[in-house]
Amino acid sequence: MLANNTMETKIKIAIVDDHQIVIDGLKSLLEGHDRFVIVADVNRPKELLQILEHTEVDLLLTDVMMPELNGRELARMVKKRFPKIRILALSMNGEGAIVREMMDDSAIAGYVLKNIGKQELLLALEKISGGGKYFSAEVLDSLEKEGIRKKDNEDRGLTDRELEIIRLIEKEFSNKSIADSLFISERTVETHRKNIFRKTRTSSVVGLVKYAYEHKLI
Repeated sequence: MLANNTMETKIKIAIVDDHQIVIDGLKSLLEGHDRFVIVADVNRPKELLQILEHTEVDLLLTDVMMPELNGRELARMVKKRFPKIRILALSMNGEGAIVREMMDDSAIAGYVLKNIGKQELLLALEKISGGGKYFSAEVLDSLEKEGIRKKDNEDRGLTDRELEIIRLIEKEFSNKSIADSLFISERTVETHRKNIFRKTRTSSVVGLVKYAYEHKLI
């Protein structure tokens, strides 16, 4: 749905979320605000791309987990086709890996959780529209933990082949099945398993799988 507005000095916002109740909530929070005006709100990401072709937008608020086209891919497309639009991601989940991917691939200006209140939302919009960035405290915490996990994995020196084997172990593949899948010998698989347990400081499959989940290896 498009909205008309003649106040050119206002920050023009577009919203995309597959849940109409979220859009209605955001519109209610921003209603009557003297700095922001919502010029478009849609439930389908592909429809938003069409709207952006003929509607001036300064700031995009996008959900992350959406069917048809997720927020990560949408953000990439928007950044490529409309580089001046600043992007604020909204999600129920502030998983560090997802946030980092959107920062690296789409240069998002912010990421907030949907449980924030009106004042934090306005603060985020003010900062982003002024050229800054804004990330919820929980999101910053997730980013820090993701960085620690990544450094930990790098420090432990797990190879790509070892990561492949960890994922197959998690799927309960036997040594023979792993060997057949990777076209290597069972003896080589055994050597890799020993190195994996040593590097991850685990001593059982259960412990290894737990480590793999905690460090986002699977």
